[in-house]
Amino acid sequence: MVQNVPEILQPSQLINREVSLLEFQRRVLQEATETANPLLERLKFLSIFYSNMDEFFMVRVAGVRRQGNAHVVDVYTDGLNPAQVLESTRNLSVGLYEQAAQILERLQPALEKAGIFLLEYSQLSPEQKQKTFEYFREVVYPRLSPLAFDPSHPFPHINQLGLNLIVSLKEAAGRNRIAFVQIPESLPRFIPVEGPPGVPSNGTVPKNYYLAWLEQVIAANLASLFPGMEILEAHPFRILRDADLALNRMEADDILQAMQRRVYQMKFADVVQLSLMTSMPAEMRNFLLKQFGLQGRDLYGLTTPLGLADLFQLFETIDRPDLKYPRYEAFTPPELANPDDGEAIFQAIRQRDRLIHRPYDSFNAIMNFLFAAARDPQVVAIKQTIYRVEDNAIVIEALEEASRRGKEVIALVELQARFDEASNINWARVLERAGVHVVYGIEGLKTHCKAILVVRQEG
Repeated sequence: MVQNVPEILQPSQLINREVSLLEFQRRVLQEATETANPLLERLKFLSIFYSNMDEFFMVRVAGVRRQGNAHVVDVYTDGLNPAQVLESTRNLSVGLYEQAAQILERLQPALEKAGIFLLEYSQLSPEQKQKTFEYFREVVYPRLSPLAFDPSHPFPHINQLGLNLIVSLKEAAGRNRIAFVQIPESLPRFIPVEGPPGVPSNGTVPKNYYLAWLEQVIAANLASLFPGMEILEAHPFRILRDADLALNRMEADDILQAMQRRVYQMKFADVVQLSLMTSMPAEMRNFLLKQFGLQGRDLYGLTTPLGLADLFQLFETIDRPDLKYPRYEAFTPPELANPDDGEAIFQAIRQRDRLIHRPYDSFNAIMNFLFAAARDPQVVAIKQTIYRVEDNAIVIEALEEASRRGKEVIALVELQARFDEASNINWARVLERAGVHVVYGIEGLKTHCKAILVVRQEG
């Protein structure tokens, strides 16, 4: 692993890449503190920080841990070995999580002044608690499946990224038991509740928002899930697993099958981080560490609610344009505005090159070009790379339509798109069923480029 470094660049002059990436996260947090940014934009930057940290642990820390577990003692070009990198990243991560918690604490008074209240369950009025119970009974309860842990039930499989409750129970016979409740990821993290009666808007905002945390509402109503048992205590926790799915040469003969195996294996990959609230008793912490095969350095005790990448839901759902950047309407060049008039689009391209400058120009121009190519009778082939697509990908619709119209369609689908591997496998199958010839990436490379080649018969 030791590499020759030019004399001008000695290890003491280099910054470890994992440390460098954590310093970038500090820069993201800086945007959350910037008072020149609108309030909900600051909250969005905080959610981006937590999302980035999740990815950092699932990919970067996971890779270094594997080297450490393999007893790799060689050093990187910056002079650190895997054990030192893990120690440095932990110390920096702890500091960043603490800084993020302080930022959230400072943001909450500003949010409340703007009419947005993130309420702890203990802060809810009796009327609000009743409303959350009705929501729990009608919407949440049918989706919950408690998981027991006892001699006849092994420790359950815990999904990564999702929130979970570890519950301490006492049976009627007096025996203590442990159970787990997974918080449904299909439900919003924040439950709207009515404000206190007789409290109008403060006159400067159009509407007040009162929101309760989903996991706290579930924890408060656990008796419905465990009838006849006494709920002793319940605490949230969360895990991150190794998500580095890079393929090796031995698997290159059938990339699709190899990636399918990797996606399945990722569900059971080693845990690389256990996060929990500092209020969880030490006995419970040690129990979870043991079950997940972790050391103390892998545990992160937080003072904030867990999984705060979900703060992005507030940015998306709260209708307060005054607390966000002004909406920007991207421009669509008139000559590329009609996907049903392929002749006009290709005539415009024939006249001169057309530069689409994102994000100032709308992506609709690209899609109009692609649909025009799919519908134009003189187009004979479309070839395209695909790295990431949305759940209802209009790009896929265009390629399917082109194939139905008898054109030769070839798509290079990169199966190693980070965290979109399963999605891309699904889209590859959709395209194949539509008659598209699909290529699954290139051995040893990750195709990240976005390219479309349209072959049109002219003259």
